Amino acid sequence: MSLKSERRGIHVDQSELLCKKGCGYYGNPAWQGFCSKCWREEYHKARQKQIQEDWELAERLQREEEEAFASSQSSQGAQSLTFSKFEEKKTNEKTRKVTTVKKFFSASSRVGSKKAEIQEAKAPSPSINRQTSIETDRVSKEFIDFLKTFHKTGQEIYKQTKMFLEAMHYKRDLSIEEQSECTQDFYQNVAERMQTRGKVPPERVEKIMDQIEKYIMTRLYKYVFCPETTDDEKKDLAIQKRIRALHWVTPQMLCVPVNEEISEVSDMVVKAITDIIEMDSKRVPRDKLACITKCSKHIFNAIKITKNEPASADDFLPTLIYIVLKGNPPRLQSNIQYITRFCNPSRLMTGEDGYYFTNLCCAVAFIEKLDAQSLNLSQEDFDRYMSGQTSPRKQESENWSPDACLGVKQMYKNLDLLSQLNERQERIMSEAKKLEKDLIEWTDGIAKEGTTNFWCSILE
Repeated sequence: MSLKSERRGIHVDQSELLCKKGCGYYGNPAWQGFCSKCWREEYHKARQKQIQEDWELAERLQREEEEAFASSQSSQGAQSLTFSKFEEKKTNEKTRKVTTVKKFFSASSRVGSKKAEIQEAKAPSPSINRQTSIETDRVSKEFIDFLKTFHKTGQEIYKQTKMFLEAMHYKRDLSIEEQSECTQDFYQNVAERMQTRGKVPPERVEKIMDQIEKYIMTRLYKYVFCPETTDDEKKDLAIQKRIRALHWVTPQMLCVPVNEEISEVSDMVVKAITDIIEMDSKRVPRDKLACITKCSKHIFNAIKITKNEPASADDFLPTLIYIVLKGNPPRLQSNIQYITRFCNPSRLMTGEDGYYFTNLCCAVAFIEKLDAQSLNLSQEDFDRYMSGQTSPRKQESENWSPDACLGVKQMYKNLDLLSQLNERQERIMSEAKKLEKDLIEWTDGIAKEGTTNFWCSILE
């Protein structure tokens, strides 16, 4: 998605938020601009193509191996004996593998693996596991009580959900993308089965899917959120460092139509920041989305109060960018990836949740690529601000209106003091390094002069 920076502010064409395939649903940068439905179609095509290519390669290698084996036969009798032993060994190996697989899927094996899983889960902090267990039990009870109202359909849904969780237990070694694909397939299959076989109305299907997502993701969260097999944590640290480096960016630079000197607007800004930070404490994708939606609604209210008119999309995006810069939410990329991978896809494709989430992805993409031109600054000023040599807030603090909020004034004064301390520290470090260099040169000069005098005295 291409973000455009103009003198009137940051602007993104609303058509660019939609799936690039033209289906009308919201797209996502994580899905290369596709919506969830189109992305899965593209993913399946690419996967089937890869499987076909791998299969053809395996067949070709097998043919070549068989031809090489056949051509290497020199002695028929010896070769026949060797081949019979090979066949016997191959048969024994195959029998052993089949037996192992049967044991693996047997009831006793599953019970043993579940016991091992429980012991493994008890290894970390007991207090954390106890808290997790309480929440899991609570969600289970709510899910069962909810399904009781659907009688036979509810029983079938519960059975399918339990089977899915058991299957996911054996798929933890798969990549996170493959686990995500399994989850998305499960969502789609359950929803389609309810609509076709159970004749459940669409609005009730949506409610059931929300409860299913809550039930399964409460259990899968600790295994699939920011897994070690991905670079999610690395991306978290990168965007966090980037936001810290951009602490000097002002609302005026982003053309944010929000006046924080108005106490009611300032409260809305604080609530928006609180909501976006709170997203990390939630375990269910839908709950994380709800935090983004609440944050966005506070932003719209802040703009509306400031302008005395409804906010537009062009007002919303720069303000969202400003809130993200000001709040620096923890594990931002991990939360975005988690929602993208495991949320009920219908929520991301349509509705206000999908719209606000897509805008958040755009805001993060803008922050990652933000440069001097994006803020209508010269490259020289941008570099000075990024290096901490100076701060744009110094000029702003001289233009306060008499009725400006005292808290906001004090905040900017404190930022100015921190900036000045940073500049002073950098000057001291620079002078200390220069002094150290001069001392080393002086010491080397003295040593060299002493050596010269010593040899001169010997020669004389």
